[in-house]
Amino acid sequence: MAPITGLIADKAYDANSRRRLLADSGAKAVIASTTSRKQPISYDRIAYRRHNRIARMFSRLKDFRRVATRYDKLARNFLAGAILAATVAWWLN
Repeated sequence: MAPITGLIADKAYDANSRRRLLADSGAKAVIASTTSRKQPISYDRIAYRRHNRIARMFSRLKDFRRVATRYDKLARNFLAGAILAATVAWWLN
């Protein structure tokens, strides 16, 4: 796999330790600051908006029992089921 270049995450993952770990590995953190921060940290708002689409797609895939429970033992079979579920979800919309 390629090295990580960035992380898009919710406000729940806004911690200095996580940001430091990402910075040490050379990755960019796209995490909205919590309201409890005295100095909000800037982030790429356009990239953060895309996070919602990804989260909704994972939520939609979990509607398919086979994907949510991961009955398949082989990764290739699970990937095939996930692709099939994504295709059906896209086709129904």
